[in-house]
Amino acid sequence: MTPRNPNFRTDIERSFARQGLMQTLGASLLLVEPGHVTIEMPFADALTQQNGFAHAGALAAIADNACGYAALSLAPADYDVLAVEFKINLLAPGRGESFQAAAHIVRAGRTLTVIQADVFAIASGGRVAVATLLETAIVRPMRSNRAQLIW
Repeated sequence: MTPRNPNFRTDIERSFARQGLMQTLGASLLLVEPGHVTIEMPFADALTQQNGFAHAGALAAIADNACGYAALSLAPADYDVLAVEFKINLLAPGRGESFQAAAHIVRAGRTLTVIQADVFAIASGGRVAVATLLETAIVRPMRSNRAQLIW
């Protein structure tokens, strides 16, 4: 996969830094490569559901972001992406010290890109798959001097 934006890593890092939700989750970028992005989120009591497992919404958020940034890694400069649809399968309870959402491009089209993210719980015993997410994202040009999409 060949990126069309030579500055895709820097653009993704800057975009990620502007996301309040990722800051709230304590998430960070682990890997940014053409067509592949991994985001890590530490376990936190504030991000659990009623049984003490990581909340599916928090896991979906890092998987969605990893997918979006994987799509953005192949987009031209001055483009942005938005999710238009995703489906998540929860495979196991979210138990771990941290969680990693590893996304890769399934198919990059002219306008729509399909991406998959696998979410793993990381603990001293290794890693366990806890979710998989399949997403479709639209890749659209930004307006010339504002970070707003042309609709």
